[in-house]
Amino acid sequence: MQLGILGLGTVGSGVAELIQKNQETIAKRLGKNIEIKKVLVRDLRKKRPFIAEGKITDNPGDILEDSDISIVVELMGGEEPALTYIRQALASGKHVVTANKEVISKHGKELLDLAQKEGVNLFFEASVGGGIPIIRPMKQCLAANEIIKIMGILNGTTNYILTQMTEKNKSFGEALLEAQKEGYAESDPTADIKGSDAARKLAILSSIAFNTRITPDQVYTEGIDSVNLVDINYARELGYRVKLVAMGKRHSDEVEVLVAPMLLRERHPLAGVSGVYNAILVEGNAVGRVMFYGQGAGKMPTASAVVADIIDAVRSKNGNKIYCTCYDELNVMNPGLSTARFYLRLRVMDKPGVLSKISGAMGENQISLSQVFQKNTQNGTAEIVMVTYEVPFENLQNALDEIKAYRQVEEISSVIRVEGES
Repeated sequence: MQLGILGLGTVGSGVAELIQKNQETIAKRLGKNIEIKKVLVRDLRKKRPFIAEGKITDNPGDILEDSDISIVVELMGGEEPALTYIRQALASGKHVVTANKEVISKHGKELLDLAQKEGVNLFFEASVGGGIPIIRPMKQCLAANEIIKIMGILNGTTNYILTQMTEKNKSFGEALLEAQKEGYAESDPTADIKGSDAARKLAILSSIAFNTRITPDQVYTEGIDSVNLVDINYARELGYRVKLVAMGKRHSDEVEVLVAPMLLRERHPLAGVSGVYNAILVEGNAVGRVMFYGQGAGKMPTASAVVADIIDAVRSKNGNKIYCTCYDELNVMNPGLSTARFYLRLRVMDKPGVLSKISGAMGENQISLSQVFQKNTQNGTAEIVMVTYEVPFENLQNALDEIKAYRQVEEISSVIRVEGES
């Protein structure tokens, strides 16, 4: 079986290395060899270990128009020209394997429909969770279930930063610099820390889990750039850890999808997921709750998922094609109607009646308070920390709009969701 690889960066070079190292094992499992015929690169002068010189090209047509190449592996990243090349490969009757979360989250249904029309397969296991098997298990192993809820830590960069803040008492800025130094964060980490990377991955998982088309722009998204070390430490006092959580939940004919920092009970399965590791909890109506855990990024873990898809693509030459499962048209819930418990931190004037006034605004908006305590009273100001009972998000926003107008309230410092039992 001959394949062409579009892109030979970190993941592409890992794929080439893994195919070469495990070639004998892969051949025994498949009953045939996998051969890399051509690899598309930008710079022909750069040395490429694991790839012979004659197999390097800077012309995409050498792969997309070669009838001997039956599998195209897209590892370029970004929306274009990757999307155009994937379309062209599928239209030419070639199977496609990709790790491109941006393309799949935005254009997955269109590409899966095109694959079905042409009688080929589109595989994208590595687009979510790196080396963690999740797409295939959800489409196949859990196919008998109705998925009720998915919840996960889907971004290693933010999880590393929050771990450093929690375990090393580092500020957000210090933890981010550490992540960049260790190679866990890009020089421009915006997509990670603002939550958009996790939102793309959640859109893919939710589309599969709830059999409806979810795109990244439909996912309510908050990042971790507003999470303060003070909140990390207060959360610890309350028995919680702060994590950036992606959550999708089925509500009869609606789907709730959001990415946001959350306080998780220390005993929660996701609370102990540290460093650059990812984890995904899936709850089905038959299987109950299952958890997938592992390295969510990195050269060889991601290459592992890509090569597994290549092997499946070879096997699918004889059938076993799984196309788009977005056969329902469910509404995405208005984020304001989403209910949760919330952790709040406010800086106020240390004067009698301030807490009573804040509590009054909460009560007027049907918000009950589970915990309230005052911290760091000094220089005429105090911090008030509150945890609410479950409340619609729009009720909380209305109450906070009123509270902001009080001259005794200097700042609403933090608003973070709280997951789990009260």
